[in-house]
Amino acid sequence: MKILLFGKNGQVGWELQRSLAPLGELVVLDSDSAELCGDFTDLEGIAQTVRAVAADVIVNAAAHTAVDKAESEPELVRAINALAPGVLALEAERANAWLVHYSTDYVFDGSGDKPWLETDATAPLSVYGATKLEGEQFIRQAGCRHLIFRTSWVYGTRGGNFAKTMLRLAQERDRLNVIDDQIGAPTGADLLADITAHAIRAARLRPEVSGLYHLVAGGETSWHGYASFVLDFARRAGITLKAAPEAIRPVPTSAFPTPARRPHNSRMDTAKLQHTFDLNLPLWQTGVARMLSELLEKK
Repeated sequence: MKILLFGKNGQVGWELQRSLAPLGELVVLDSDSAELCGDFTDLEGIAQTVRAVAADVIVNAAAHTAVDKAESEPELVRAINALAPGVLALEAERANAWLVHYSTDYVFDGSGDKPWLETDATAPLSVYGATKLEGEQFIRQAGCRHLIFRTSWVYGTRGGNFAKTMLRLAQERDRLNVIDDQIGAPTGADLLADITAHAIRAARLRPEVSGLYHLVAGGETSWHGYASFVLDFARRAGITLKAAPEAIRPVPTSAFPTPARRPHNSRMDTAKLQHTFDLNLPLWQTGVARMLSELLEKK
């Protein structure tokens, strides 16, 4: 099997290089790759790359994910999050290849308190959410065999993440205000990558599994709950923090105005994924604890 991976240096793309390598020959690209085009603003270049590589599976881990910045550059965001995935889908259909793509809970409006199903109505609140939804639609319209994984609250040991930010701020400040009215499940890039590899193997044997799936870690929490877990773990690991546990104060989303609106309810129902691929999704605390162990060992 030959696999073409776009977005190799992102959090998910970095982990995918590890998880996909045992499946076959892996061609990995980023936006600044030299020999082959990995720049999603160059749609013809992307199409030529897919034709040149002639992969059995195309995995798209590239995206414009700067949610607030997206509000001021919608055309660029649409090219990367919608038009380019559409090109990949058309090329995948032409070559009879599989396309794996990642989407987001931001396709929903964040209302209510029930976990979102794949069949629920979408209503994005932001440019980012709207372009990710359009990308999904282009992929389905192209008719290629595909796996679209909607996820949320993604973190990785590589690069910046919420946990690293909380640890830094708790070492610098006496008090922290953290949002408590947005609910979701912190989901590790390593978990996404491992599930992807498993699903690709299954899909190659069972083409009927082509479709859309929700993929997040088990359980749920708020950003405040997430921060509290991170800082408690750090204290127990012997890290000195300036902010005491009672100084991590819960605040509403309105306390931090941003250009892009955030969904309050990012819960996602993963029953379809678990049933189809015979998987168990671990609780979010499991992955975060593992990530923190790696981070704190380096300190």
